[in-house]
This record gives sequence, structure tokens and C-alpha cells, in this order.
Amino acid sequence: MDSWDEIRTAYHVARAGTVSGAAQELGVHHATVIRHIDTIEAQMGVRLFQRHARGYTPTEAGADLLRVAQATDDQFAQLAGRIRGQGDTVTGDLVVTSLASFSHVMTPVLVKFQQNHPDVMVRYLTASRLFRLEYGEAHVAIRAGSPPDQPDNVVQKLSTENIALYASKDYIKANGMPKDEDDLGRHRFVSYDDPQVRAPYHQWLKDNIAPKQVTFKVADDRSLQQAIMAGAGLGFMLERLACRHPDLVQVLPPREEWASPMWLVTHVDLHRTAKVQTFLAFLKAEMAVAT
Repeated sequence: MDSWDEIRTAYHVARAGTVSGAAQELGVHHATVIRHIDTIEAQMGVRLFQRHARGYTPTEAGADLLRVAQATDDQFAQLAGRIRGQGDTVTGDLVVTSLASFSHVMTPVLVKFQQNHPDVMVRYLTASRLFRLEYGEAHVAIRAGSPPDQPDNVVQKLSTENIALYASKDYIKANGMPKDEDDLGRHRFVSYDDPQVRAPYHQWLKDNIAPKQVTFKVADDRSLQQAIMAGAGLGFMLERLACRHPDLVQVLPPREEWASPMWLVTHVDLHRTAKVQTFLAFLKAEMAVAT
């Protein structure tokens, strides 16, 4: 079928739900979008969309086309990611993803790497979702916890990050320093709003601290750190980060069961490219100096 342009247009209409949204995404006039939809429906002899005042809703046939187009779009994204990582030069995009809480480590490393390789365009992504290396969404991922087990990934240990319990000096001044673990019962805590967080230190908090003591809840690591530093209560932080803030006091020292292993993850198709190998070697060297 010689209808790839029309299929692509229908895919974007299904995603956006409107002709104008698809036209903006594709960078074409809305009349072109309408013409493509009319053409492919005529060729297939079936309605792909129900038209209504709010926009376009896929019919059953349209939903089938959307699923096929989505798979094709994913495959093209995967191919593009692989092509971008090919070559013997350290140039072009370098896409790195990690937890936001590790950005204090990664950002200086990425800046220094770019200074050494000025033809590299760095994209550092810290969104909460898991970026899919097999689709070329990132060249390198730094992940925490258990070793990633996705197929076709190359996984290497990067570091083990110690985690301890901290409070701000202002909080300690107002509420006193806990004498020991038994004395924690009179203090307020900062933690995550999501009860499904699987971090070991979060589990320890659930097992040892009464729910009513967790008086400040947040959605992400960065907000957790800010709340602790602002004096909202006691909370867990990476020791590597906390030591950079003189206004923080360590309430309980790191424990082995709280530690967070960090993993370097690359896709097998990009792992051996010059750009990825150069960055991995640079990152490992910088982490060794910082340890």
C-alpha cells in the first residue's frame, strides 16, 4: 500500500484527538490532514474515525490502525536512536538519564565531558518514567536498586550510595537532637506520598515510625531533599549530597541495608560505539576520583 503519509497522519490524529492538534504536530495545514484522512478511508472502504464536536475518536478499525502505527513508530525511533549512536567520532547527541536525586553527581560530570568534547550535544533527562533504551530513548541510563534485567542491556555497577537520616540545624534547634533510635518517637518526618516506594530506607521508616509522625509527604526525591533542608522534619538523603550542605545534621549514620547500588545501563547495539564508550570511561574515572 502506498499510503504511508496518510497512515502517519491518521496515527497523529488518533493521538491528538483533533485535526488541529495533528496538523501542529506534523507541521502541515489542517486541510492536508483532512485530505489524508478522507483518502485513506476511501482506499480502505471503512471509517477510521467518528467525527464529533470535540474532535476525532478512532473507530474499531481506527484503533487497529493506531496499534500498528504505534509499533511502526516505535521501531523507527529505535532505528533512529541506533543510527545516532553510530560512528567513530564523539559528536552529536548524548542522551543520559538518571534519578533526579543523582543530578548533583551527574550534572558536573556531563558539563566537564562536554567541555572535553565540545561537539557533543548533551541531553540529561531526569523524568520519573523509565526511558526505554531498546527504543533509542537514551544512550546511557543510571538506575538505582536491583540490577536491571531487561533483555539486550549491558549492565555495570557504578557505585554504592550510602544513605543516612538527616535534619536541618533549624529543626534540631527547635526540636532537639534525638539521643538514639528510641528517641525518634517524638519527632516529625518527611517521606514519600506513594506507599509503594520500595527503597529499603522507606521500608525501614514504615516499620519503625508511626504513620502520624510522617507529617510532610512529597512526590519526588528533589522535593524530599528541599523539605528536609527547610526544616519540615527528619528524612533520608544520599550521604554524598548531604555532606555538601553545612546546614544539615546527620541524625542516624548510614546503614548497609539502606544503601542504594547504582547501575550503568546501555543497550547492546550502542554500547560499543565510540561516543558511549568514551563517556562511560569518563564517568567511571570521575566517580573514582569523587569516592
